[in-house]
Amino acid sequence: MQQQFWKNKNVFVTGCTGFLGNHLVKELVDLGANVTGLVRDAVPLSNFYQGEQYKKVNLVQGSLENLNVLQRALGEYEIDTVFHIAAQAIVGVANRNPLSTFEANILGTWNILEACRNSSVKRVVVASSDKAYGDQEHLPYDETMPLQGKHPYDVSKSCADLIAQSYYHTYKCPVCITRCGNLYGGGDLNFNRIIPQTIRSVINNEAPVIRSDGTFIRDYFYVEDAVQAYLLLAEKMDQLDLGGEAFNFSNEIQLTVLELVEKILQAMNSNLRPVVLNQGNNEIKHQYLSAEKARNVLGWKPKYSIDEGLNRTILWYKRLLCAK
Repeated sequence: MQQQFWKNKNVFVTGCTGFLGNHLVKELVDLGANVTGLVRDAVPLSNFYQGEQYKKVNLVQGSLENLNVLQRALGEYEIDTVFHIAAQAIVGVANRNPLSTFEANILGTWNILEACRNSSVKRVVVASSDKAYGDQEHLPYDETMPLQGKHPYDVSKSCADLIAQSYYHTYKCPVCITRCGNLYGGGDLNFNRIIPQTIRSVINNEAPVIRSDGTFIRDYFYVEDAVQAYLLLAEKMDQLDLGGEAFNFSNEIQLTVLELVEKILQAMNSNLRPVVLNQGNNEIKHQYLSAEKARNVLGWKPKYSIDEGLNRTILWYKRLLCAK
């Protein structure tokens, strides 16, 4: 059904050269969709440009903060489906630069939704985050919990999530929301993130560095599973009348940062030991998701275990970094 659903559909993807966006775009192209992507900055090393799929993508130059660019793109390319993936996604950057994070993540979200409201778009999937839940007394997070971010990145996601819900409940804008854990996989060029940073350190025979005390618990969600989750949600929106709903996606395996680093070291047959800096500030200590709703309503489940995902990720970075 998937190939049939996406063939010749006009799809707009924000953040198409970013980590999740480039994987989503490639899959959509392979499924026969007509993909248009929003690009803010030229990122020549992006995984987006690996392979042949990018040659079939219409690229619109501009930023989420420019409503006119978004309205023009949706109209001129007669967009049917929107995946709003673009965001300032790094917690440390948000703590240092809250205003630019708020502009990209909050203003950017209401701009894309306003553009959709004034167009013929039939479905919109907005990327929120597990961070939107903020600090909760009881875990795992489920979709009935309030959104109560406290720090800049978390607040930006809480706000964007609520704005998306408001566009459905007030204007019947056909929008659904995804809340995923920490994405990982090949193609992530932000080496401040723990998985690519650790893999690169091991390849360079350097001790990996853990910025926090190593006990923070997170969801780690493989990017190829995330792509299939986004596509399935978009496909089911009309059939199941899911407008305005949010879905958690997770492999529901929680790891401390130290446990994750140890898994990578073991998978890479390394005897290196991590350096623990104990410097984590303005972050929630424990965050992980229940994906029960996605399993029951959408019939979704992840394809890859954490070990399979890490092995595939390590191979990708070895090809990238060892070829230099």
